[in-house]
Amino acid sequence: MHSWDLSSREAAALQGVLAARIRGGSLPRVRTVLGCDVSYCRSSGSFRASVVLLSFPTMEPVGSWTRKGETAFPYVPGLLSFREIPPLLPLLEKVPAPDLIIVDGHGIAHPRGVGLASHIGLITGLPTIGCAKRRLIGEYTDPSAEAGAREPLTVSGHPAGFVLRSKRSCRPIFVSPGHLLDPEEALRGTVMCLRGYRLPEPTRLADRLTRGLPVK
Repeated sequence: MHSWDLSSREAAALQGVLAARIRGGSLPRVRTVLGCDVSYCRSSGSFRASVVLLSFPTMEPVGSWTRKGETAFPYVPGLLSFREIPPLLPLLEKVPAPDLIIVDGHGIAHPRGVGLASHIGLITGLPTIGCAKRRLIGEYTDPSAEAGAREPLTVSGHPAGFVLRSKRSCRPIFVSPGHLLDPEEALRGTVMCLRGYRLPEPTRLADRLTRGLPVK
């Protein structure tokens, strides 16, 4: 879709172009869900990228793929997709096309409206959800301590997602649509994939793989 050999300034300018291509929509019929995550070794600069394909609604792993390598793009706040998508691309090309992708990162809840989940959605043409552990941008009221409590996440007064208490008394997660989904549909897709943990099952298992742990 574009070159990955970009400076930080060029990458930020490109995000403005990509943001105009993002669309909303409703969840399709979901039979498989893909979780994506990338971890890094700070001392060496190497990465470990992992994707896990799960059946729905059982959330049983169908397949998993992992690769290691050296990072080519530096860590720059707001430009995570240019650091993480190149490691993930060879894995995404191996996976049978899922019905839904959930990414450990943000979607439209991003300073330029196109976070990691949105960027992956544009590349794959598939519905994507960003499910992040921390806020990047936006205003919200802290949800109550009950599991399932949620509050809207807004950016400059516009809906950008939800803050979800996925597990009782745990820190909330930040859910935003990546591509081809509305905020409410992104929230619904995330809740559908919860199995008693803080993180939805696709990204929880992908996170385990990036740390060299078994998928279970």
